[in-house]
Amino acid sequence: MTITISEELRAYIDPLTENEYDALERSLLAEGCRDALVLWGDLLVDGHNRYGICQKHGIPFNTVQSKNFKTMEDVHLWMIDNHLGRRSVSDFQRGVLALRKKEILSARQTPAHVPEAPEPAEAAQPEIAAPTKAGPPLTREAVARTARVSSATLGQIEKIQKTAAPELVGAVKAGIISINAAATVASLPVEKQVEAVAGGKKELRKTARQVREARQPARPTPVAEPPPEDATPDQLAIHRLQLLVDELTKERDQLKLKVQHLTIALAEVRSGK
Repeated sequence: MTITISEELRAYIDPLTENEYDALERSLLAEGCRDALVLWGDLLVDGHNRYGICQKHGIPFNTVQSKNFKTMEDVHLWMIDNHLGRRSVSDFQRGVLALRKKEILSARQTPAHVPEAPEPAEAAQPEIAAPTKAGPPLTREAVARTARVSSATLGQIEKIQKTAAPELVGAVKAGIISINAAATVASLPVEKQVEAVAGGKKELRKTARQVREARQPARPTPVAEPPPEDATPDQLAIHRLQLLVDELTKERDQLKLKVQHLTIALAEVRSGK
């Protein structure tokens, strides 16, 4: 039996962690390969890890041909749906997969010139099969439901995909930083993101907090109550001190906000933004 491995398909879904791979290897050695590998022609679609482990240890396996694929996009959509149904997939991974699905379905809505089909060959290659018809486009809400996350979380995942440094994406996948905090840090220049990731979990949380605080409007400073008309000299002195404290507190908050803005601006200048 000839089985062809596509590196593009192998890398289409995030690889197993070291622990997950070891657990799969132990399971296959103990119980054998119970699930059939999915093929499209001789192209391996599902079961890359199982196939590699079976080859390594000489474990027998079965294969099944899928007759539902007509294009590589069909393969991608099947892989996405297959992994979205797995409980071990994180919220971030589900969001990324659901956005890929939306991109594929949206592209199918764009009219394109379809060349005249050639004469059927004896063994047509899957990659040149005719494109399938597209269904209705997915709305953001529908994509979020597919990923089992909120629309707001999906938007954050989309922002991370577009603007986050690879190091920050890796931190999200590893669970070092939350999706919410990562989307906040992703608004910084890449250099600043990398520095935050290098500092570990505490530095990432600190950076996210600083960015959020810099975006918040200055809080109004409470005004001291005027002294009574018959105030004693001590009460008047206390009132003057309270006014001074209020003024200094206001200046402190303004300076703190200015420092945060300057820190972000300096990082942008250093990164050439």
